[in-house]
Amino acid sequence: METITLTIDNKKVDVPRGTTILKAARQLGIDIPTLCYMELHDMNIENRPAGCRICVTEVQGRRNLAPACATKCEDGMVVKTHTTRVLNARRTVMEFILSDHPKDCLICPKSGNCELQSMAHKLGIREIPGAEIAAMSTYRKDTSPSIIRDLDKCIMCRRCEMMCNDVQTVGALSAVNRGFMAAVAPAFEQNLEHSPCTYCGQCVAVCPTGALTEVDHTPEVLRVLADPTKTVVVQTAPAVRAALGEEFGMKPGTLVTGKMVTALRALGFDYVFDTDFAADLTIMEEGTELLDRLNRYLKGDKTARLPILTSCCPGWVNFFEYYFPDLKEVPSTAKSPQQMFGAIAKSYFAEKIKVNRKDLVVVSIMPCLAKKYECQRDEFSVDGNRDVDFSISTRELAAFIKQANLDLNNLEEGEFDAPLGESTGAGVIFGTTGGVIEAAVRTAYEIHTGKKLDRIDFTELRGLEGVRQAAIDFDGLEVRIGIAHGLGNARKLLNDVREGKSQFHAIEVMACPGGCIGGGGQPLHHGNSEIIKARAAAIYEEDRKKPLRKSHENPFIIKLYEEFLGKPNSEKAHHLLHTKYFEKKKKIIVKQ
Repeated sequence: METITLTIDNKKVDVPRGTTILKAARQLGIDIPTLCYMELHDMNIENRPAGCRICVTEVQGRRNLAPACATKCEDGMVVKTHTTRVLNARRTVMEFILSDHPKDCLICPKSGNCELQSMAHKLGIREIPGAEIAAMSTYRKDTSPSIIRDLDKCIMCRRCEMMCNDVQTVGALSAVNRGFMAAVAPAFEQNLEHSPCTYCGQCVAVCPTGALTEVDHTPEVLRVLADPTKTVVVQTAPAVRAALGEEFGMKPGTLVTGKMVTALRALGFDYVFDTDFAADLTIMEEGTELLDRLNRYLKGDKTARLPILTSCCPGWVNFFEYYFPDLKEVPSTAKSPQQMFGAIAKSYFAEKIKVNRKDLVVVSIMPCLAKKYECQRDEFSVDGNRDVDFSISTRELAAFIKQANLDLNNLEEGEFDAPLGESTGAGVIFGTTGGVIEAAVRTAYEIHTGKKLDRIDFTELRGLEGVRQAAIDFDGLEVRIGIAHGLGNARKLLNDVREGKSQFHAIEVMACPGGCIGGGGQPLHHGNSEIIKARAAAIYEEDRKKPLRKSHENPFIIKLYEEFLGKPNSEKAHHLLHTKYFEKKKKIIVKQ
């Protein structure tokens, strides 16, 4: 590749032709402020609309200032990044952006973690001239089951549009209007609920302001914790323990399982359980369903739909129901671990502790914003009483812990309660891409062959490539597996299924990049793949340390079937632990 030389702030640098001024400056360690720019590492995707103009620089020989994020370097170019002209331009641009921005910073969900606020501080903005003549937008606040959209706070950085359209290929967001009224809004409808939105939350994870935020259920959780008539149990997803520590200054990938348990007890939960238990349960149902379909298919039964698709990720299910409803008989009918846990907690466990279902409140801690929507779906309730009452994100849990004046760093290691807190390593790896299907393989192999599996780690199913495939030898039977994370990658595999071209027997799909560890409710990682890799490594480390690493070896799962369910996919198990799919046109009513 051809290399060119340019000078930035009196420093020479050699860069490949086509490099932007921004990247060349970063190579020299020169900081050029940015607001709309964002790079997704390892995905080869950049958001650089050059819309905010905060990154402008002065290029010798050019009359106009040049946006560093979008201007390509030229041989011999001379660039100044912090002249008085540049500084004045950046301040003026920021003043224009702020002139019609709402002034409710004290109660904004992003207060203290707002990139617009931080940039204004960095540029030394202390007053906003011209605000009195700005055209103040008055968009209606749009509340969905998972995401709140406040377009008055949109600054048209278009990061959310990049995530929704370029990465996820959902197509729920696009730019509308011009000038002060410009914003990014649902492409086809007036609100998120009636758009193709999957509630994956990737838009929320990249929004620099309070234009997109999650629906916060912690006030409701606090109220039920204070209610002496309620027994409140909490379940924690596997990905949470690999990321929660980041909110308390720990390195990415620091496991905080025991400290998290102690914190949840201190917050007042009556029982602290683990969603990993329900992940093991999911494998028992989903794994046997895979084997049933596979065996029927091999015997020539044309009603056996293959490939079977995993159903643990609600963002993926929402995407599937909107774009591929003609294939709704293909996914596994097994509920997600969150919903399986709720169903078992409000039946089996409620009976054990002699508590009425309506007096048992189930709270989930999830890395995912789509889980908020999932627990509100009508089919996951009994007589209007939800199986899972509230779902809060990893970020919300961190804020809740801080409100209680607890420092995660200084807490002792706690243990989950039995019986719904006991799990195997297979349940843990649900938190990363490839983990669900690897857990299924560990169990399905032994059930199918009747032989003990010596090799536990199926490394061929691991990694961060967007689409992966592997063939696993089930003692002479080759099981072909496909894996996708990110809905754009999932679309590729689903198009093959629709067209009858798929050669896979099973496909795992996770909506978010990296799987649950990169979920929309996790501590913000801004596309940094090193953080995702560190979280994945933590998940696999916890798996390695578990004394039991196959779901069917979990003694509490065995006891659950013996005492309550009968056997996997029995009539009772199917009633409690399985579901069906719909065309995503049904409106979910959000109770205010």
